[in-house]
Amino acid sequence: MKRIFAVLLLVAVSSLIALGQTQSRAEVLKDIETKRAELTKLEEQFLSPAAEDRAAYAEFLAQPGTGLIRLLPREKFDSVVSKKAALTLEGGGAYYSFVRLTHEYGYGSDIELYSGYLSSGFAGADYGMLIKLEAARLEDVSTELPGVAFLAKYKAVAEEPQARIEQRRFRTGTVIDGATYKRRVPVEVGATYVLRSISFDKSDVLVAFQVVRQDTDGSLIIAWRMLEKYPTPKLARNEAQ
Repeated sequence: MKRIFAVLLLVAVSSLIALGQTQSRAEVLKDIETKRAELTKLEEQFLSPAAEDRAAYAEFLAQPGTGLIRLLPREKFDSVVSKKAALTLEGGGAYYSFVRLTHEYGYGSDIELYSGYLSSGFAGADYGMLIKLEAARLEDVSTELPGVAFLAKYKAVAEEPQARIEQRRFRTGTVIDGATYKRRVPVEVGATYVLRSISFDKSDVLVAFQVVRQDTDGSLIIAWRMLEKYPTPKLARNEAQ
């Protein structure tokens, strides 16, 4: 009986190998492209907020410069830090660009979700700062509010040494007029935050957002509103480095 099973298994494997060998390399490449497109669609579906979330924020989303996104925890879904990552998307759905409206890392990402914290400023001399607003509704946030005015009026530096100084300043946190600004803040469901993200040669934005809810896989549903877009920041590089 075992011998018969072994023979049948060998025939089945041989058939599969033969079937694979009948495909040309062009056909195999076409299959790869098809499956990649299918995978991209599945990942987009996995990243999308639930229909109930969109329905709940339909009126808000009808306004210009608004959006609703899902951020995945990087420690679970980014292949760089997790061996069990399910997504092939660069950054694992943990990043987002409010200008290019993409989760894919490497296109001037403005925000990241990692280990229960939201942060900004990731590549090169790019930097950012966040503040949590106490008892503020997302709809009511303006550039004149206490805590927001500094971010709104802040002028991006233009030389690399100064950019490195600002990176360190906001990494440790700085207090201005009683408000604390940091590049990394803990996640609090229901809280409203304001972010200034400076990505050299790409974008400079001021965004208000609220953590709507946290899903069972640790992902966050975030409603956001663009407060201001500034001229694309340029940086005089330090040639000595």
